[in-house]
Amino acid sequence: MSLLRVEVPADSLFGAENMPYGVFAPPGGDFRVGARLGDSVLDLAALLDDSVFARPDLNAFLAQGHSRWRAVRDRLRELAGTALPVDAVYPVSSVRMALPVRIGDYVDFYASIDHATNLGRLFRPDSEPLLPNWRHLPVGYHGRAGTVVVSDTAVIRPQGQRRTAAGTPDFGPSQRLDIEAELGFVVGTGSTLGVPVTVDEFSEHVFGVALVNDWSARDIQAWEYQPLGPFLGKSFTTSMSAWITPLSALAQAQVPLPAQDPEPLPYLRGAGNYGLDIDLTVDWNGEVVAHPPYSRMYWSPAQMLAHLTANGASIRPGDLYASGTISGPEPSQRGSFIELSWGGSQSITVSGEERTFLADGDEVTITATAPGTAGRRIGLGEVGGRISAPYP
Repeated sequence: MSLLRVEVPADSLFGAENMPYGVFAPPGGDFRVGARLGDSVLDLAALLDDSVFARPDLNAFLAQGHSRWRAVRDRLRELAGTALPVDAVYPVSSVRMALPVRIGDYVDFYASIDHATNLGRLFRPDSEPLLPNWRHLPVGYHGRAGTVVVSDTAVIRPQGQRRTAAGTPDFGPSQRLDIEAELGFVVGTGSTLGVPVTVDEFSEHVFGVALVNDWSARDIQAWEYQPLGPFLGKSFTTSMSAWITPLSALAQAQVPLPAQDPEPLPYLRGAGNYGLDIDLTVDWNGEVVAHPPYSRMYWSPAQMLAHLTANGASIRPGDLYASGTISGPEPSQRGSFIELSWGGSQSITVSGEERTFLADGDEVTITATAPGTAGRRIGLGEVGGRISAPYP
């Protein structure tokens, strides 16, 4: 058997302390589960001789539970420093990536106080920016799991009803197409219908995190969202990173939540509440336009899950819930273009052009890093997409 040692540069964002999971296909091969080490993908079915990884999604592995996740991660970190079989290692540049999980349900939250405040000031300039319920519960809505796609899938400009200057609707392609820089949480272990998941059970149920761009058609959404909330303006495409970073790789990124006032109700309290020191970067047509900080998020990932299941709603392996747009208090930290352009009233210079929202052909890439367990930062991969013209 031929062996090789995977060389990982000292400054790599994908060292042995990270090793995110994804689903890949080698040249001429079928999709299967892999882990990233440096610029290589490790074929886990071949490396660990385990058929649970010879599948086109991570769901079966996720369903095995927390102790199994830990055992596999420990074994992979041991193997990372040894010589590995050549036929279990592929260059990242040579493989095709797929959506890493089969998503049954998708929920999008609205957990950033800075983002919610900015939109409140834009949409309700003469009222309090936050609605009365916002500080009492993590506001969220159900999205369409079938429109979650892997990073770099083309984003077809959506069409829908838009309100005209006369106050009546017309139908056509969105003219205010936007991004939402978010962090997604991937459910591993499911729950029983009727039994809520508590804040302190978060780490037993959530496997890891992935970058998300929940593209938004602001003009379609503005006309349709009252009284029932987002629909066509949000359901056309949600892009997800090809790599899922396990929660255990983010142990050094845990930080206290910002002060929550008033104190949340008892079901939203617990030792499982913490924030994450994750720094995002938004790149628009090759130019960095924002650095949203996840550490500013008001509601914790555990509180989002506890609220999602508080009525007894069940979760299943592969389910996805996302944070909502991540923004900070500074203009350079805003994770959506509606905020960066302040509702389209302030242009943004991108590649020498004055812009507010997305044009056909535009490309957006979101990346992120966090403190790792080896004293250096780790990468969360990237989520990107290019805007294509609407269907004729």
